[in-house]
Amino acid sequence: MENLYAASSEHHNPSTSSTPCHPLSTRSASISAKKQKRIPLYQRSMSFDPNLLHNNGHSGFANGTSGALRETGVIEKLLASYGFIQCTERQARLFFHCSQYSGNLQDLKVGDDVEFEVSSDRRTGKPIAVKLLKVKPEILPEERITGQVVCAAPLNLENKSGLKPSSPGQTSGSVCYERNGEVFYLTYTTEDVDGNVQLETGDKVSFSMETNKHTGAVNAHNIVLVKKKQGRCQGVVCAMKEAFGFIERGDLVKEIFFHYSEFKGNLDTLQPGDDVEFTIKERNGKEVATEVKLLPQGTVIFEDVSIEQFDGTVTKIIPKVSSKTQTDPLPGRIKVNFAISKELPFGDKDTRSKVTLLEGDHVRFNISTDRRDKLERATNIEILTDSFDVTEESRELGVIAAMRDGFGFIKCVDRDARMFFHFSEIMDSLQLHISDEVEFTVVPDVLSAQRNHAIRIKKLPKGTVSFHTQSEQRYFGVVEKEAAGSISKSTSPAKSKEKDSEEGVIAYDEAGIKMTVPYHIKELEGCPIPQLGDKIEFSICEVKRTGLQSAVSIKILNRSPNTKRLVGYVAALKDNFGFIETSQHDQEIFFHYSEFSGDVDELEVGDAVEYNSSKGKGNKVSAEKVAKITTVNDPSDEVYPTVYTGKVLRPLRSVDPQQAEYQGLVEVIEEGSEKGEVYPFGIISLANKTDCLQKGETIKFQLCTVTQTGQKLAYNATTLRRGSVDCVKDQFGFINYEVGDGKKLFFRVNEVLDGVELQPGDEVEFSVILNQRTGKCSACNVFRVSEGQKLVAAPRPDRLVHRLKSITLDDASAPKLVVVRQPKGPDNTKGFTVERKIRQAGVID
Repeated sequence: MENLYAASSEHHNPSTSSTPCHPLSTRSASISAKKQKRIPLYQRSMSFDPNLLHNNGHSGFANGTSGALRETGVIEKLLASYGFIQCTERQARLFFHCSQYSGNLQDLKVGDDVEFEVSSDRRTGKPIAVKLLKVKPEILPEERITGQVVCAAPLNLENKSGLKPSSPGQTSGSVCYERNGEVFYLTYTTEDVDGNVQLETGDKVSFSMETNKHTGAVNAHNIVLVKKKQGRCQGVVCAMKEAFGFIERGDLVKEIFFHYSEFKGNLDTLQPGDDVEFTIKERNGKEVATEVKLLPQGTVIFEDVSIEQFDGTVTKIIPKVSSKTQTDPLPGRIKVNFAISKELPFGDKDTRSKVTLLEGDHVRFNISTDRRDKLERATNIEILTDSFDVTEESRELGVIAAMRDGFGFIKCVDRDARMFFHFSEIMDSLQLHISDEVEFTVVPDVLSAQRNHAIRIKKLPKGTVSFHTQSEQRYFGVVEKEAAGSISKSTSPAKSKEKDSEEGVIAYDEAGIKMTVPYHIKELEGCPIPQLGDKIEFSICEVKRTGLQSAVSIKILNRSPNTKRLVGYVAALKDNFGFIETSQHDQEIFFHYSEFSGDVDELEVGDAVEYNSSKGKGNKVSAEKVAKITTVNDPSDEVYPTVYTGKVLRPLRSVDPQQAEYQGLVEVIEEGSEKGEVYPFGIISLANKTDCLQKGETIKFQLCTVTQTGQKLAYNATTLRRGSVDCVKDQFGFINYEVGDGKKLFFRVNEVLDGVELQPGDEVEFSVILNQRTGKCSACNVFRVSEGQKLVAAPRPDRLVHRLKSITLDDASAPKLVVVRQPKGPDNTKGFTVERKIRQAGVID
């Protein structure tokens, strides 16, 4: 060992040695030294300070000897004449006297590295350090190295809060760096980190290297955080292609690519607009998203929207047709007057509705601030009601004329052509219907300048829009020409065909000048039709668009003596024609719906009408110019109070079309002076005009006298019908009651009074109505009088019970049941694989 260290000292000091060293002995000593103890790596980085040596022709030691093994240590304590050294190679603390230091004692300080020999104290025999020599460590270059934290050092919380570290025994961390393709690792502690920064695994750092004085190990020192570890990022899927997509990042205003193979989940559930999280990695020099996972909706928030609303003015609108040069995603601008006036951008998705914005519009909006780049923009934009007054745009009036799937047409007050509009232009998100009155703006179509369309459509209260102006002055005149034709508002195809109308002419005087004005039959709804020579009162209406005048609000003052109008009652209504019962109630007259002035859908059986009688082909009488009236001489003014019970001998012809006579007949059957008397009845005789009196039915009725003929007529006839319920299906049933050729009478369940659930055998009272269109009868106003007997299952006959008891399974002659096919459930399996649950009405699973 002594020879090995001598060789080492000779290597450090190449001067000639007074004691020669044999090569063979040196090699053997070296082998022996390696067996005893391996020389630490840090000793190789030590170099002697030649200024501290006093050679004077001797070897590198103070006493000129070179045979002893030397150790290294650190000055731990230094007093005036002695001190103590902490050995670095072993756990030992050695005393030394200052006389054993060969250099300038003033340069020796606590913490200095020294080299010494170990000797024994002559008096005590304890080991002491002698022949001290100060050494200095190799100074590493002060270069900054960039690396990455491999294992983060835990915070030493014991000194700060009295708590123990989370990982007992772990006090240091490690960093790594790369040189020439190789990776090197260095340890560090929290004291080596600059600033109050907690490093985490994966953080990018820069540091310098330092050698520990006690151990000689090289550590990372002066660590500075360069970039935090890139954690999981969040974003929203903004586009999806065939095998890849793009995510709008939540931390930057930037999109990032991802491949479908990186999505962790069911790809069929991923849709544009879904919130996701991902990890960013670099591939081929570009950033890509990996390990993409779905997040709950609403997790990613890009912007903060102000609660307060602001008012502003549109200074730049978004073009309807985007050009190739348009690159600004927020091309619109709104000027808002803050302390300093500023313009805010907005895009096509920032408006509450798709209603067209125009420059100069007064709008109200919220301000949205992007969390990523702090960009402010206007959003939730809506037009204020006073905007139309400020912009002074030309607004027009009209009525909704037609509605289609997503668009419609407006009948304009000031234009002949109907104006096209799209549903997206309806303001206030209201739903429009045909005949609604609206206000709108007309602009040229972007794609075709020759076409116009309506925008910014606003619904108006009823009565606001008028296509005509009507004079307040009333005029008096005489009909010079009768109007012909009719109008029907029925939705039935057979009734909706309008007959070619011909306008009438009224002559009147104005300031001594004879004037004429036309009138139309469609303006006479609810009013008798004027005849030639009738004196009338009217107003004049002028069309705003064309200036044409016509007579309206016509009132007949005096009928012409040559005009004869007849009064009757509607007896029956078919598909496109009907019948009128005459005022004598003894016959019926045919009329076509085209001859009716008004809406046929509002015409009901029993209504009083006014008409003219005419003869057509085959000398058949028909009614013309039929009009509904409200005031007639009702026979109920001469009704007798006595109530009779009678039996129908003959129904009306509307019930039995085969009979020749129109009138029905009823015979008094109760005891009294009138028993056996027979009286006629018509449609006016029925208390319920829709009731269908059948032959043989018992009714209650009164008598009245027909004014024109003096004939007595049955009046206020009501039926007394009873029957038993034959059967009840889902929504309908049948009653045991003969009507015509049928022995059962149909009824609907919703015609049962009080919502009673009928059962077969229940006794009921009801009315019979005749469907004028189909000619079939049915029951209505069904009332249960009493419940029928409940059906009780009859017991099995004794012979059958005795036979069943006598049969045994072993009896070969006994009847047997053979399973031909096993039952299967709805899912084609035996039984139900899914648990059956009670379904709630109106709820779809």
